[in-house]
Amino acid sequence: MKFVERAGLMMMRQIDPERAHGLAIKALKSGIAPLPGRLPDMPRLKCEFAGLKLSNPLGLAAGFDKNAEVIAPLLNVGFGFIEVGAATPRPQEGNPKPRLFRLPYDQGVINRFGFNNQGMSVIGARLADRQVHVETGRRKGIVGLNLGANKDSDDRAGDFARVLAHCGADIDFATVNVSSPNTEKLRDLQGAEALSALLNGVLETRDTLSKRIPIFLKIAPDLSDAEIADIVAVAFDTGVDAIIATNTTLDRDGLHGRHKSQAGGLSGVPLFEKSTRVLARIAHETGGAIPLMGVGGVSSAEDAFAKIQAGASAVQLYSGLVYNGLSLVKDIRCGLDQILGYNGFSNISEAVGSDIEKWL
Repeated sequence: MKFVERAGLMMMRQIDPERAHGLAIKALKSGIAPLPGRLPDMPRLKCEFAGLKLSNPLGLAAGFDKNAEVIAPLLNVGFGFIEVGAATPRPQEGNPKPRLFRLPYDQGVINRFGFNNQGMSVIGARLADRQVHVETGRRKGIVGLNLGANKDSDDRAGDFARVLAHCGADIDFATVNVSSPNTEKLRDLQGAEALSALLNGVLETRDTLSKRIPIFLKIAPDLSDAEIADIVAVAFDTGVDAIIATNTTLDRDGLHGRHKSQAGGLSGVPLFEKSTRVLARIAHETGGAIPLMGVGGVSSAEDAFAKIQAGASAVQLYSGLVYNGLSLVKDIRCGLDQILGYNGFSNISEAVGSDIEKWL
């Protein structure tokens, strides 16, 4: 980590977390944020995920760039792909402030944003305005959208399909997010019957788009083995393209500091073990037949490699940036490449699911 980045992080930690996040977005917009710089080509990290060809398996999770404001600079950080949103049909303010809390001792974050975003019209316009390669005519980078539902909607399941219909032509994948703990009763949509109906509606909408994009399902970490089995059965029945494991947790065991009991979803290092166990359980249930993305507590190359060995073909992070800055992306990419070489893997795909039993 460079001195400028370290100093910037120290400054950010002295102010309100949500304000600090807003300043980070402004810094990326204006070009003053210290970026890691271009990395050399790493053939071992090239992979495919649900039909998407990735330069590396490390992606940015939804929530950082909620309104698709800084797509281009984020792609320049070195991510293999990024996910923006969540987007809802209508703009909404989200829950009252304060709603974002740091847990420095635990390297964790608690948020209860409640899908605050500028709505699918504004976000969709930014997605449509993405940079295009002059030679290929294709938009730069792999960019997905996290689909959400308005808090006061009479048809939350329908909201997901509406956002996809509006934005689908300008994204590379979409994620059905029924696992946020910050919209009341949203997680009820993870039940088998409700989830089947929701996913079928989204997939039917996908099939009307001008191009076929993969649809991912993002699940919560606070699930029993029986609930996981039900979700896996639904994933097989509907033909969803991948599962993202996991969103934030409601668990508060072992936390420290004055904010440890704040309501909302917990992310960061305290989530790592729980989310990885859910990931491995799903990998075991699916037998590798459905691509899995590992999310939750990734803050080092070793963490990312553990997710891959537990069954993930790709990995996302977000909260790790709060404590380690954007240079974390470079550190993880370089570290992963070294770990693969040390363990005799010629490509990241060879390591997927190589140590599932450790987490069961």
